[in-house]
Amino acid sequence: MVCVLTLARNICAEVGMLFRGIWTLRRRCCTGPLLLLGIAVGLFYHTVTVDRDRTELKSSQRDQRNKSAVFDHKLLLKNPERLTSLLEASQTDSFVHHSKCRCAGKAIILTGQRAPTDTEVQLYQRVLQQQGYQVDQARYAETSASLRQGRRDGRDWSVLICLKGSEKSCLRKINFAHPQHRQRVNIIPAFAGVFLDMGGVCRFLTDSQLSGVTLPIRPSACAFSTSPQEGTPNAAEDEWRRPITLSYSDIQSMNATINVYVLVTSATPLTAFVHRTALVKPHLDKTSYATELQVFFRERLGPVLSHKAIEHMNHVISDILKAALLTTKDSSSSSRCQLCFQLMTFSLHYNSSLHPVVVKLQTDLHFDGMKDPHFDGQIAKEYMLEDVLKLLFPACSSEAVEPSLPFRTKEENQKYSDCEGPNALCLPPDEMHLLQQFNQHLKRPGPFQLLYPTCPLPDDPQHDLIQTESLSAQDYGWRPALMALLQELSLYYTRKHQIESLDDPKSPEASDPLSRKGRCVDPHLRQLYTDPPMVLMPVFNAWEKEYRAEVPFDVITIRIRPEPVSPHCHIHLDEHLGPRMANYPVGLGNSRINILVMDESEAEPVVMTIYTLHIYRESRPSLPMFDEYVMCSFMQVILSAGDSYSPQEE
Repeated sequence: MVCVLTLARNICAEVGMLFRGIWTLRRRCCTGPLLLLGIAVGLFYHTVTVDRDRTELKSSQRDQRNKSAVFDHKLLLKNPERLTSLLEASQTDSFVHHSKCRCAGKAIILTGQRAPTDTEVQLYQRVLQQQGYQVDQARYAETSASLRQGRRDGRDWSVLICLKGSEKSCLRKINFAHPQHRQRVNIIPAFAGVFLDMGGVCRFLTDSQLSGVTLPIRPSACAFSTSPQEGTPNAAEDEWRRPITLSYSDIQSMNATINVYVLVTSATPLTAFVHRTALVKPHLDKTSYATELQVFFRERLGPVLSHKAIEHMNHVISDILKAALLTTKDSSSSSRCQLCFQLMTFSLHYNSSLHPVVVKLQTDLHFDGMKDPHFDGQIAKEYMLEDVLKLLFPACSSEAVEPSLPFRTKEENQKYSDCEGPNALCLPPDEMHLLQQFNQHLKRPGPFQLLYPTCPLPDDPQHDLIQTESLSAQDYGWRPALMALLQELSLYYTRKHQIESLDDPKSPEASDPLSRKGRCVDPHLRQLYTDPPMVLMPVFNAWEKEYRAEVPFDVITIRIRPEPVSPHCHIHLDEHLGPRMANYPVGLGNSRINILVMDESEAEPVVMTIYTLHIYRESRPSLPMFDEYVMCSFMQVILSAGDSYSPQEE
């Protein structure tokens, strides 16, 4: 400030001397126009001089800030506690700013081919509303009033969920309207084409940049109709299956195909998590079963080898993702929607080795291999979707005076992200927000475990090759600093969780709620599943106890499975000892089914809640009276030996 005042005083003094000289010159020999021209030239000269000095001053200050920023980044990498405290402080400022308004915003669900009564659509609606969002539904982006009117009503969308059949309209929306700060879509544009089947080969594998890289994936893994077990091992599989000493029993137990469910929370830079639940199909079995990954490997390999197996699994999946993103580095879609996320299913085949091979890759959650995919598979999928939504969209206050826009925290982010002030990280606002989100995910991962970024295996040169190429392709400007901060956060929380697990060890049986016999504290239904699906009136709500539905005449049985909110609550149909799930016969007219939610923790079971379902089956359809029909009759004649029959006209 002192420098600025001094500079201004000097300029004023020089301008005054110039005017006095010009006035003296005018009195001697100058005319009016020549005098004005001289004044203009003098002012222009001083303006150029001041701008040059100011530019040099700003340049020196910027260089000094950049040097201090690099220094601050190095200090933060050595002191991760300081980094987490800065991120928490920025999150706190944002929360205080939104304490009196709706902090979540608007979520739009594009149902596509699904009906609004579909259980998955209802799941998104229910969970997002619980997290504080205002939820709107439409079939496609072009038919959504909220997406068409934009911000004319003073609101803007924060989350866009695209279900099956609406993906193309979502991609068009992303391409034509660049998602703004804090806007999330459940499709990563960079993944839209790289995992397509190109003549039996995954599209990203045909890229010339991967010609010298051997990846543990079958070329036909992206084929839609290929079964995970089809095909024979190729050279890539033999190269990746390096020998590890296993006993005969371990080799037999590790001969299986595992579906691993991955959540990619960002593509540039890559951040991803893996869900603890997996779908296992042992060798020669026709169906799969759901289990925890750590439990599966620990039971078959023991604690030491199971840890190595999980590490190898994580690095195989991350290498596939990085190789796919490497082929999209020149695509303009790779930089769009930095906070977009994607759910993926990796089918890994183990055959007497800890190094798996990817035999199928799908950009969605799939539980088709279960014994009862309609009920068990759909229920497992919806539980996982709920975990995803709660990880990505933490609950916030819904006491709304006015809805908040996704751009309200720009000033708060700039306070901590620019190069000013003692708490500066010198990162762009969008990268600052990504760092905040990643910190929150690591702080409360729930049933997820970090997949990437992690430290590479020391004896894995193949992983180092992919790592180097991926970083050189994606990281630019401040990106290396961001990647370093992400890796430091991941290492910090990994060590922290390991220490916490050692201080409070829990066996898998103790952590599984199904193995503990507790009280039924929340006696409500989470969802009511039927086959064929029925349209319930009113729409299912855990607090609504009575429903009605209509079925056509040709439906004679309804398969019903109620799912409770708490695993400690037991379900019985019609009576205390009734089944949990049943094929219920439906007669003509009205039928009634009682669903009992019971607490069986004590010696005498107690009915906590009763739900009632009224089903009306339509009567036999009557034939039209004035239409032409042909009626046929058949006559059967039983003849004894020696008798003859001559047909007669009827």
